[in-house]
Amino acid sequence: MEKESTKNMSFFSGFSQRIEALFHSWLLHERKRTELPLQDFNKMCQNLLPADVLLFKGRSRISRAISFITHSHWTHAALYIGRCSDYDSDSEILLQIRSVFHGDEKEQLVVESLLGQGTVITPLSNYANDSIRLCRPRGIIEKDAELVVQHALSQLGREYDVRQLFDLARFMFPYAIFPRRWFSTLFNYKPGQATRTVCSTMLVESFMSVKFPVIPVIHQVNQNIAVHKRNPRIFTPQDFDYSPYFEIIKFPNINYDRSFLGIRTKGGYRELPWYEDENYYCNSGDECAMMEDEKSNQEKKEQSNKDMNKDSNREGTKNDKVDTEEVKS
Repeated sequence: MEKESTKNMSFFSGFSQRIEALFHSWLLHERKRTELPLQDFNKMCQNLLPADVLLFKGRSRISRAISFITHSHWTHAALYIGRCSDYDSDSEILLQIRSVFHGDEKEQLVVESLLGQGTVITPLSNYANDSIRLCRPRGIIEKDAELVVQHALSQLGREYDVRQLFDLARFMFPYAIFPRRWFSTLFNYKPGQATRTVCSTMLVESFMSVKFPVIPVIHQVNQNIAVHKRNPRIFTPQDFDYSPYFEIIKFPNINYDRSFLGIRTKGGYRELPWYEDENYYCNSGDECAMMEDEKSNQEKKEQSNKDMNKDSNREGTKNDKVDTEEVKS
């Protein structure tokens, strides 16, 4: 009996794992890229520093769901940790990286939490064709930046928390029969005890470990100001974009900056290779159409009215001729 029950349990366990894998594969399916990213990926990579936060605009089904929930283009976040060659051979950070990553020592790496994989180290080159925003923590000292990286690396192996996404959706859209706190994991946060996480939570916890603010809660008590930690489970990628404590650094794919003898001059945007037809507009990379402006529509209406008047005049002239001939006869 025990053997049969064990077989049944293993069968159902394997079956559920296969269903879960298929579901994850369906969620992670990416749409074909229809437009070039706005940033210069290579130039951005040359200017990255450890503890920089990178936001990504994903093309998968789960990315579209996150975008709908958070009302933001940014659907994923990762922490830049540098190259293996950036660290000394006896560095604790290098030992942590090499415990899971065995690739090229000059490969630029990020730590991130991914559906179906958990918290992992990934080559940044995987995102070369995606839209990326660089958010840099303002004024962070080098030692604290290393501690942020170390904390993120200590989360390697934690599973991705799908349940948190559903609870976050309830938090963003609280109009339901039950209060949003009921049966929600967002408000049961216990630092250091969670075995699952999502990308934003993992990053926020890493910065909170050195008391660097992302979006803190600020209270005024009497004449004093108190800064409180915000629940890291309710953060989303866009919060790094909104945070006043992170600088947004951009490297345009088409850079119109001009300089003369090292002095930047204005007006470079006039030389951008705009499409010749000014009435051609795009909603997205694969949804473009001709859109006539109000002036051209008005001109068309006036021309149409003129043509109708001409036709009516012609008909009137013909009728007059017929009436004249009938009178003569």
